[in-house]
Amino acid sequence: MAARGRCPECGSESLVEDAHYAQQQLVCAACGCVVSEGLLTTTYTDEEHLREVAYSQSTGQKEQLSRCLQRGIRRVQDLCKVLQLPAVFEETAVSYFQRALQLPAFHLVSLEKKELLGGCCVFVTCRQHNWPLTMGTVCSLLYAKQDLFAGVYLSLQKELGLSVPALSLADLVTTHLNSFRLLQPTANVPAPFLEDREKLLARTVAIVELASQTWLVTGRHPVPVVTAAAFLAWQSLRPSPRLSCPLARFCRLAGVDLPPPAHLRLKELLEILQGMASQLSWLRGFDLDKKTVVKHIGDLLQHRVFLLKNAFSQQDGEEQQDTAPGQGSPGQDQGSPSSLVAQEQGCPSAGKQQCRGTLRPLLPPCLLHPRKRLRAAAPGAPASEPTGDEPISDSEIEQYLRSPEEIRALRKAKAW
Repeated sequence: MAARGRCPECGSESLVEDAHYAQQQLVCAACGCVVSEGLLTTTYTDEEHLREVAYSQSTGQKEQLSRCLQRGIRRVQDLCKVLQLPAVFEETAVSYFQRALQLPAFHLVSLEKKELLGGCCVFVTCRQHNWPLTMGTVCSLLYAKQDLFAGVYLSLQKELGLSVPALSLADLVTTHLNSFRLLQPTANVPAPFLEDREKLLARTVAIVELASQTWLVTGRHPVPVVTAAAFLAWQSLRPSPRLSCPLARFCRLAGVDLPPPAHLRLKELLEILQGMASQLSWLRGFDLDKKTVVKHIGDLLQHRVFLLKNAFSQQDGEEQQDTAPGQGSPGQDQGSPSSLVAQEQGCPSAGKQQCRGTLRPLLPPCLLHPRKRLRAAAPGAPASEPTGDEPISDSEIEQYLRSPEEIRALRKAKAW
């Protein structure tokens, strides 16, 4: 239908009214220019109160999702379905993914990193909802390298300003043990090697807590520690048929990978257990090695607070070592017959002060066994060996003056 007026583009008077998606528009028949458009009502965010807007501002003109965004959303949704996550988790992860793709930091990244971005959004969502999910699980599902996944995860956390709580050791143990095939009867697992889930979980958590108290977890990757603790817990529950099973076979039967540092964590845990076993009165007559001490892990964990305090020199009991050997405390007669007889009989209360000085301190392994790389000396004139008679300058004399606190600290170090 023709209408009056002129086209602002070509000046033609042949203007017609055309219905476009039930919306009347005034279009130039000569050049196709839209001279004016009508109003319509849609479900756009600005139209919640049924306010009429132009078609160019309505949902019909909204930009379609890009192919990369659609593929990423499908990847996030599929990952949530595989992990059987609640619907709220899926919605949160999708919103994180959409927000991340709008940031310039993720515009020019590689396609591989964009695919890992969806997994990072799912990982962040699970951590925020205290859902036990490890980075290794997500990497195995996405066939991704952990170092590359960690880089994308840190970038996402920084760009979006997300607060992600750390996963506790108890949750990590639960997640790691859920994948063990030793908890379910299968054809490849012998019957004596099967174990109850709750018993193995409780014993493993107790051993991991012991490792945390003895500085074996700090600064270490948690998976090797959990693997070694699960192996000891599994052996201690039925020692007779399982003591001959090595760690490598245990991991193969459980269907998990053997992390290389797990052997070192196992060795450190056995050293701690042997030190604790030496303080149990009913075990002092036995020559316990790294295999036989596994049989008594239940008793050692039950009394671990007392055994750790007596097996290793603690900071709270070091004040008793400030007195020199032979002097004793003011209220105790070192030469009394009762004290000598008690020491000969191995009474821990009487000989505690003398025995404690020979125990090593409870320190991180990096301090007990430091790895020092000695650098080769620069070529030059050979330096003369110190004799102890060299003069001390006035600027260095302050370094040789010790306070009473420093003297006590020196005595503690010598006692170690």
